[in-house]
Amino acid sequence: MTEKIKIFLGDLTYNTISLSTEVFPLNIGYIASYCIKRFNDFVDIRLFKYIDDLENAIYESPPDILGLSNYAWCHNISKEMFKLVLEKNPFTLTVWGGPNFPQDLPSQQEFMDKMKGIIDVYVPIEGELGFSNLVEKCIHVRDRTKFKEITASPINGCISRNDDGKIVYGLSDNRINELDEIPSPYLEGLLDKFFDGKLSPIIQTNRGCPFSCTFCTDGSENVSRVNNFSIKRVEDEIEYIAKKIPKNIHSMTISDLNFGMWPRDLDICKIISRIQKEYGFPKLIQSTTGKNKKERIVESIKLLNGALRVMMSVQSMDEQVLSNIRRDNISKETMISLAPSIKEANLSTTAEVILGLPGETYESHIKTLRDLTQANINYVRPYTLMLLNGSELNTPKERSRWGFVTKYRILPKDFVKLKNGKNIVEVEEVAVATKTLQFDEYVKLRTIAYIMFVTNIGFAFDSLIKFLRENKIDVFELFLRTLMDLNRAPNDVKDIINRFQKSTRDELWESPKEIESHYQIDENYNRLLSGEDGINVIQHYQAIVMFQIMESWTDYTLDIAKDLLKEKNLSSDKMIQFEDIENFCRGTTFKILDRKRMEKNPKFPFGYNVIEWLRDDNNSELDTYKFNVPKKIEFSFSKEQFELVEDGLDQCGESDVGKSRIFRWVPPDSIWRRPRILD
Repeated sequence: MTEKIKIFLGDLTYNTISLSTEVFPLNIGYIASYCIKRFNDFVDIRLFKYIDDLENAIYESPPDILGLSNYAWCHNISKEMFKLVLEKNPFTLTVWGGPNFPQDLPSQQEFMDKMKGIIDVYVPIEGELGFSNLVEKCIHVRDRTKFKEITASPINGCISRNDDGKIVYGLSDNRINELDEIPSPYLEGLLDKFFDGKLSPIIQTNRGCPFSCTFCTDGSENVSRVNNFSIKRVEDEIEYIAKKIPKNIHSMTISDLNFGMWPRDLDICKIISRIQKEYGFPKLIQSTTGKNKKERIVESIKLLNGALRVMMSVQSMDEQVLSNIRRDNISKETMISLAPSIKEANLSTTAEVILGLPGETYESHIKTLRDLTQANINYVRPYTLMLLNGSELNTPKERSRWGFVTKYRILPKDFVKLKNGKNIVEVEEVAVATKTLQFDEYVKLRTIAYIMFVTNIGFAFDSLIKFLRENKIDVFELFLRTLMDLNRAPNDVKDIINRFQKSTRDELWESPKEIESHYQIDENYNRLLSGEDGINVIQHYQAIVMFQIMESWTDYTLDIAKDLLKEKNLSSDKMIQFEDIENFCRGTTFKILDRKRMEKNPKFPFGYNVIEWLRDDNNSELDTYKFNVPKKIEFSFSKEQFELVEDGLDQCGESDVGKSRIFRWVPPDSIWRRPRILD
């Protein structure tokens, strides 16, 4: 074969309103670099991230092989691109890969049956070996219109169909143990075109996860062994990125499933710290930190200048629930016990929990939220359980066992109108009730999660939360009362919470087909464009609060706190101290995301040095920080804060949907005003 095989590889993101997945397509970069290493003289490979780029390339000149990634957030658009390429070239070999693939054999057969005539081959788990083995088979076929014929026989690392339609497996280990065998797509220049001022770089230092969580696609024993890239390779990649990164991009993602848990991660953090000092990048790191060995994680993250939070993926504090999801080998007590030492290092902690897990009840979920709040976790992030293809929970046996009641909802920002006029929308399946959780309880718990998300978002209410704890008040009651006392809230706050609850109900559909049919009608599709439909409900209404009614939300939160303090029968001196706390919160939250936020800086008189008291890690009470003479404190933004937020606003856009992404681009603590004592 003289002419090179033309291969398109895509890891697609929607960008109709704003980017839905903003990271570089590192996954297909690995596949491309490995294929080029093996077959450079035989292949011509192009990489795609943006839907319209791939769409245009297919119309212009369709490839011989089209390989696309399959995640929950790009499933439907990838399927549509396969249909498009087959219209233009029915001989194109269509290859799908990624974790969004059933775990049990009957469901795999059903999946492949549904995709008959759309995809020829599925590459499960890691893609480099399986895809390159497929390419090797194609190289030996002289007539490229015959590529599809090779799929009737087993191909190592691949799943396909035989002539009778039954799935056939290429039996081999499709994982690479020595990951440096895969040439770096960064260092080879394959990803250079994605330094476009829109996408954020992503790196990987290892692959695999030793845990077996049943809700996760990485809980399979197939990926339980952890393999590493060399530290020198990782260092070279990060330095390469730092040299090329556009000035408006400040964040980086580490895709490891347990970053910081392994001894070598400390060395990697030292490398990042050096590069931060030399290049000023990255200022924000997105990653999932390890589930055990938190002491090591804390030691590692201390080096990163606050760019990375410690992520505590507790999911539930209920022992039976943890056993139900095979997560009882992860020590939640160890995680929680480290919170004080994490705070002493001036690091933030985030705890993830999942609503709707097997065996969870309203009471047990409330207890989880309360326990985490009492453990001084900075941010508690409750998510709704997604039933993902590839996870054990999404097998027929597990679905029946736990009595999942599921609905479907649109993935936020994941929609597009193609050139052929077809509207594509991505859909996810979520559990909204189980044998032990009612739907109305689900809505109520989602609302409490929303209130926590807004009120416990960082520096804004740190002084209030510390003051409540100092006076032996359960901080979780602040969040709970915000909902329970809603009848006395300001009208705009009441309206937002009522709208949130309505949206929580309205976003749910009976089937994917119902959603897809509904949005083929342009009038309905326009509601996605306007941000009326298809939103991340929690982030959307958080953005509305922060951009539009932060002052009212702050006042209502302070009123609830004042009631909790009064119920304690505190002294008049304590209530006078609380007046300083009120002003401190009002100062930090004043016009935080207004484009004209630099025009006015609020100032308040203070009897106590709240600034130093907040910095005190020795639990000294506020009354020990009384000024000899009252002083004024001004609340303002630094130039760096202003520029970081402006870059984030520019990237996200002015729509409510775009604004809801602000925390993906900006370190949360940069959003709030900072206090300064005036002379």
